[in-house]
Amino acid sequence: MRVLVLQGPNLNLVGTREPHIYGSTTLDEIHAMIREHAAGLAIEVETFQSNHEGALIDRVQQKDFDAAIVNAGGLTHTSVSLRDALLAIDRPFVEVHLSDPSQREPFRSVNFLSDVAVASFVGMGPRGYLVALDELARRREDGGFR
Repeated sequence: MRVLVLQGPNLNLVGTREPHIYGSTTLDEIHAMIREHAAGLAIEVETFQSNHEGALIDRVQQKDFDAAIVNAGGLTHTSVSLRDALLAIDRPFVEVHLSDPSQREPFRSVNFLSDVAVASFVGMGPRGYLVALDELARRREDGGFR
């Protein structure tokens, strides 16, 4: 199974940006953890981060993966276009957030992705990505994603 890990705006600053919310683990460290965990599950991963909505949509539309793990960052609350792209490609995805957006500012309670994701893991820090990989592996073994 090939999994795309899609990281949205400002996630390149994880580890230094508001560590009291997002933790001190850098995005490179998170990606290394993901790769190591994925190898044990016989999952091939590719990571992609962009601060540009269109670049994220373009990457999704390449459709060269079986499933995705998506942390859309702030686009979670604003991007109908990213939601539409994820629906259009007909690939299952798991939503991940380092923090729990619903426990933060009121505007973060809007979520354009959670109802179309096969699962959501929030507020678990970097471990959420590993749990998302486990979920995809479990669904692969069970024979389906939806």
